[in-house]
Amino acid sequence: MSSQLTNYQCPSCTGPLHFDSESGMLQCDYCGSRYSVDEIEKLYQDKLSQAEQAAAEVAADSAAREESAENVLSSDEESWNAEADGMKLYNCPSCGAQLICDATTAATSCPYCGNPTVIPGQFHGMLKPDYILPFRITKEEAISALTKYYRGKKMLPKTFMVQNHIEEVKGMYVPFWLFDGTVYADMEYRTTRVTSVRQGDELITSTDSFDVRRAGTVRFRHIPADGSKKMPDELMDSIEPFDFSEMKPFSTAYMPGFLADIYDVDDRESYERAKDRGVHTAEQLMDQTVSGYSSVAPVRRQVRMKQEKTAYALLPVWMLSTQWNGNNFLFAMNGQSGKFIGDLPISRRRYFAWFFGIAAPLAALLAIVLRSL
Repeated sequence: MSSQLTNYQCPSCTGPLHFDSESGMLQCDYCGSRYSVDEIEKLYQDKLSQAEQAAAEVAADSAAREESAENVLSSDEESWNAEADGMKLYNCPSCGAQLICDATTAATSCPYCGNPTVIPGQFHGMLKPDYILPFRITKEEAISALTKYYRGKKMLPKTFMVQNHIEEVKGMYVPFWLFDGTVYADMEYRTTRVTSVRQGDELITSTDSFDVRRAGTVRFRHIPADGSKKMPDELMDSIEPFDFSEMKPFSTAYMPGFLADIYDVDDRESYERAKDRGVHTAEQLMDQTVSGYSSVAPVRRQVRMKQEKTAYALLPVWMLSTQWNGNNFLFAMNGQSGKFIGDLPISRRRYFAWFFGIAAPLAALLAIVLRSL
């Protein structure tokens, strides 16, 4: 049976290739040769087809064995099967070592020989992405950005920058659903406008009320929603935006040297998140057009979104895991733009020093005001 895995090897020296973010080409780890994505795609077309066929044969064989199994499992066997559920076993094409991956893994590296490994069989049928957005930010740039992210954080413990250790840096292609749609909005507001006119020694103030209506359509293209249960939605939302004009037709040739997953949250479930974002954005845009009034109060909102087109893409994300004081901290970086986000610890001593440093002057000012009344 053909191998289900593919290792992209240098045509010159057979060394492992990885996608280089700076040049946009595949580079050999040993001899330094570089190749375009198109060149490698042509060289590996047969291997990719064989790997996809092998994956289909394995899936069919596995389904047949499960259907024909009639023996009753012991409790130990049931427990083992529960733990192994969703895991897949592969053989590394370079060194023959067995790789155990979860059901969503689509690209990884062999822990024994270190060669980047792609699992083309994961990308068949509905699981094949329409697009891929290549990495532009390198691993070194991601690590450097983490240090810059610490700077200027006044509440950060002093020892954090010195004692905080990077445990893992992973470049991952995260599965995203991209939704196109049109939002239809019809909204009404009750507004007031207060005017004042001085007549002699008197100041005459009048309040006029108005009913304001706004209606229109807002078209959206590529509202992103990550399709991975592993990735925290708030992190993925926070590193946006991505420049989708740089997306390429999907090819596994962009993946060597990075990890990748296939989606485990389908487009129907992800659409609910995208719809909420589209509706909320349309409401904000409508609200911004009602200006020049002293007060504005929405009294009716009729907003709905019509889904028009859905695309499936792999987007580049750097995940950095650090450890300090027995705790783990997770950071995410947009692998295209370099936008960085993550949680940081807060020094309680610095926090209270800042709080009381602000509170004391305010209390003194309030006392002066009260005495003058």
